[in-house]
Amino acid sequence: MSAFAELPLVIEPAELASRLDAPELILVDLTSAARYASGHIPGAYFVDPKRTQLGLPPAPGLLPTHENLEQMFTELGHNPNAVYVVYDDEGGGWAGRFIWLLDIIGHKNYHYLDGGLLAWLAEHREVSVAQPALHSAKVELQLDDSPVASREYLQSRLGASDLAIWDARGPSEYSGEKVLAAKGGHIPGAINFEWTAGMDPARSLRMRQDMAEVLHNLGITPDKEVITHCQTHHRSGFTYLAAKALGYPNVKAYAGSWGEWGNHPDTPVEC
Repeated sequence: MSAFAELPLVIEPAELASRLDAPELILVDLTSAARYASGHIPGAYFVDPKRTQLGLPPAPGLLPTHENLEQMFTELGHNPNAVYVVYDDEGGGWAGRFIWLLDIIGHKNYHYLDGGLLAWLAEHREVSVAQPALHSAKVELQLDDSPVASREYLQSRLGASDLAIWDARGPSEYSGEKVLAAKGGHIPGAINFEWTAGMDPARSLRMRQDMAEVLHNLGITPDKEVITHCQTHHRSGFTYLAAKALGYPNVKAYAGSWGEWGNHPDTPVEC
C-alpha cells in the first residue's frame, strides 16, 4: 500500500516531510527557475509552469501538444503507481493546473501541499539545491477530455440550472472595467470569486478553511457542474483544485478562458 493512501487531496508539510523517501513519490515544483535553484523541497523536480500551457495567442491556456505532454511526463518518470505531490509558491494556481493535467492523463493519485513552498519554509523545513536526474523512458499517454470544457461546450450549457461558472479573475476584469481581450466583461451567468480570495495570508496562503461555506453562499454547489476559468486557466488552476479538494464530483476547467471567449466574435458577454 502506498504511504500516501490514507491522506486527503490537500496535505500539510509534516505529512509530506515524513514521506519524502517513499519510492512511489513524484514531487513536482512549479515555482520559478530562480526560486527552485535557490532551494526547493528535497527530491522535487522542477516543471516550468509555461510547459503546462500551449502558450499560443489568443488562448495560451489551452492544453500543451500531446507530444509536449508526453515529454514532460517522460522526464518526471511517470508510471501507473506514482503518487504525485505538487506545490508552487503562490497559493495553488500552477499546482492546481498541474493537477488538472493529471486528471486529463487519467492519473488520480495526487496531492497538493497546502501553502506550497511558503508553508514549508514557514516551518523551517529542509530545502535542497540538488536536482534529481530526469528520466528518458518514453511515456505514452491517453487523454481523457472529461475535465475539459471547450468554448463550444460551455456555450451550449449557458443558462442551465445545473451549471455554475466560476470566474476566478479580478472584479474589474469581471465587470469589464479592465479589458484584456477584444471584449470586456464576463460569460453570462458567471459567478465571480477571485482566486486569491480563497487563500489565507495568515496561514502561508493555505486554502481558506471556510471555502465550502463561501462557495455554498455564492451558489457554487456540489450538485452542479462547475466550470471554472480566468484569463488563461492559471488562476483558475486554484479554483479547480479548491472544488476538487471539497469533493465536488463534476468539475471542469475552461482552458480557453477569457483569452479565447473575449476574443471570439460569436461569444455572448455580460458587463
